Amino acid sequence: MTDVIFRDLSGMAEFRAAEDLQRTVWGAGDMPDPADLMMVIQAEGGLVGGAFVDGRLVGYVFGFPTRNPQVQHSHRLAVLPQARGLHLGLRLKLYQRDWALRHGITRIRWTFDPLRPLNAALNIHRLGATANTYLPDYYGEMAGINGGLASDRLLVDWDLADPLVTSLAEGNRRQPRQGVPLPLTLPADLETLTRDAPDHAQTLRLELRAALQQAFAKGRRIVDFDRSLSQYRLQG
Repeated sequence: MTDVIFRDLSGMAEFRAAEDLQRTVWGAGDMPDPADLMMVIQAEGGLVGGAFVDGRLVGYVFGFPTRNPQVQHSHRLAVLPQARGLHLGLRLKLYQRDWALRHGITRIRWTFDPLRPLNAALNIHRLGATANTYLPDYYGEMAGINGGLASDRLLVDWDLADPLVTSLAEGNRRQPRQGVPLPLTLPADLETLTRDAPDHAQTLRLELRAALQQAFAKGRRIVDFDRSLSQYRLQG
């Protein structure tokens, strides 16, 4: 197995490498977080953690403090395409969890595109985060791999001390949670669908937006993601 070292970034050369990594992952036109900004935020209590293989940065996670000292906002996580078989998304989030707990942080929040099943599987199913906040067109018009659709996002809440989260972080398999499936199936490849059938992709975006907004308005919360059916499961 490839040896991976996880540690905080150090020095402007590594922050510039994180900036370049963003361009590679998200494509032309997507504005990366600047190296100098990430460096300063880390110095002021944020996290820029990296995954290194043979001294090269192949993945990173970037989080910063919020108005609540016990809550961190995780702004970005990215892994180079050639390193995606190493489960670095999961491992970087677990590195972030350990870092946060050492610094007295008990919750981490972040956003992700609810139409992307790989992200839903990681964030909801494998990490144990939950969600009950839908943010329509949160970032406005975007470019790169996020171009072509409204930038809707789910805001997820990761309670680091939750027994399920702790169990998953320890490597235990998840037991099925009670909850009802949301009867909408996520597309297997959102980029291809947006490129080849943009009207269909837009229809899915609006259908999922309406369904989740209605569910959240009734007090329901996403508690799991069924990978076999590519559907969210809700409670409440």
